[in-house]
Amino acid sequence: MSKIFDVTAPLSAALPLYEGDPPFALEPVQRIADGAPFNLTRIEMSCHSGTHVDAPYHFLADGVTVDQIPLDILVGKVKVLEMGVSHKVDRSDLEGVDLRDDIRLLLKTRMSGQLRHPVLQQDHVYLARDGAEYLAQIGIKLVGIDYLSIDEFGNSEFPAHQALLQAGVVVVEGLDLSEVEPGEYDMTCLPLRLVGSDGAPARVILRTRM
Repeated sequence: MSKIFDVTAPLSAALPLYEGDPPFALEPVQRIADGAPFNLTRIEMSCHSGTHVDAPYHFLADGVTVDQIPLDILVGKVKVLEMGVSHKVDRSDLEGVDLRDDIRLLLKTRMSGQLRHPVLQQDHVYLARDGAEYLAQIGIKLVGIDYLSIDEFGNSEFPAHQALLQAGVVVVEGLDLSEVEPGEYDMTCLPLRLVGSDGAPARVILRTRM
């Protein structure tokens, strides 16, 4: 029997917040406890809170928006790579991996599980420009990473985002791969279908392959 892993960070105000993003909040509008006939809640958040998908439009004025991303990119076989690096994943870390049969790749680093801590970790592991360019060149269509940004904190050029999104590669950020072993899985990644948006929160699950 296959096993299902939910690699989505739970959305709450306890999540770390990337610099400049509006905070996550759930605001009660109606409550049964106050005499209302039902509970109703308002949500406020960035489209890039927690586990989320970056569409090309996030950095490209004429890029594809999140509702236009084909489902056949978001659903299917995925490879989870464990990267034993302390700071960045570059081309040399990826060249020795056989990715010929892959179009989806998730990078598991020392950051997996760190979204449980509310303070933003500015020294998070990131994908270097040459690593991003390499993945785009070999035909990867989706790249995921286990912290809030695939780029180095404070790098205003956003080289990994630029290299991937300009090539039409979908970026998934904020994964929690702490319970997942390296290997191949079947992935379902479903961002909210927000029309015209640069990104959206997503529920991401992995299923062991039979």
